[in-house]
Amino acid sequence: MALDKNQMAKRIARELQDGFYVNLGIGIPTLVANHIPPGMDVTLQSENGILGMGEFPYDGEEDADLINAGKQTVTLKAGAAIFDSATSFAMIRGQKVDLTVLGAMEVAENGDIASWKIPGKMVKGMGGAMDLVASAQNIIVCMMHTNKHGDSKLLKRCSLPLTGVGCVKRVLTDLGMFDITDGAFVLKELAPGVTVDEVKAKTEGRLVVVEGVKEMVV
Repeated sequence: MALDKNQMAKRIARELQDGFYVNLGIGIPTLVANHIPPGMDVTLQSENGILGMGEFPYDGEEDADLINAGKQTVTLKAGAAIFDSATSFAMIRGQKVDLTVLGAMEVAENGDIASWKIPGKMVKGMGGAMDLVASAQNIIVCMMHTNKHGDSKLLKRCSLPLTGVGCVKRVLTDLGMFDITDGAFVLKELAPGVTVDEVKAKTEGRLVVVEGVKEMVV
């Protein structure tokens, strides 16, 4: 069985380290805020102007004035700061963010990412992703392995307009964890119940399976 969205977010949370400043992209990555290990000191940054963002609020406790970049209501940790987007992007462009977790429409075997536009469909803009992929010290993509039509999203080359070139080093999908190394998706962990053959069948890009690939702990 493939991972659900919360299991994906929980696995990504294990990539965080004490003292990290982390930006969480729209979609599945935002759920990581709910799974930060107890006792770990991680500061979440949102490009609309929050430093010290907390987990999602409980039903009935939402504050409509506190939102993340995806317009979802959030909470604030003690000591959090709120500021204008110019200051927020100065943090991002100044490489103050240790880790960025992004969703994507496509990722290529050379580390290219397409995450902001499908030609012919209305789009409000590219958001902050282009700044994030150009400036973050480390980027992890968290996305479903295939699109709604069942087509692979791990490709030889991206077909959609690029957000960044050669910038992605790690990808987590509902089927497994992959490192992008030497022009290939290197399968490091399998989601529980998922087989190597299933991953092969759903991966268009070059796939390398490490010997003794382990089952993911979620």
